[in-house]
Amino acid sequence: MLHQMKLQEGPFERIRKGIKILELRLYDEKRMMISLGDEIEFLKLPELAEKINVRVTGLLIYKTFADIFNDLPASYVGYQESDKEYLKTSMYEYYTKEDEEKYGALGIRIELIKW
Repeated sequence: MLHQMKLQEGPFERIRKGIKILELRLYDEKRMMISLGDEIEFLKLPELAEKINVRVTGLLIYKTFADIFNDLPASYVGYQESDKEYLKTSMYEYYTKEDEEKYGALGIRIELIKW
């Protein structure tokens, strides 16, 4: 199955360069439909003109985004270990704590598909 998601320029470029192998999202109804082996087409914000495709190689379900960063290396999202404290709170720029409590957090392990 093919899923589409929008991404800011920074994360988009880290995936394109192969240094980001984990995409973080709420584990909401839309993300519950993702399965191992599915493909995700990421569209680069704001124009949505550029796209890259990845294959889902793992689905990691956690209660909070902080739990993900407590458990996994920051390098999975293209950052240094020294950035972990920032990363634990940066997800609240995109999601509310209430939504995180309601849905939980999802780490989607990805592999870039090269054409």
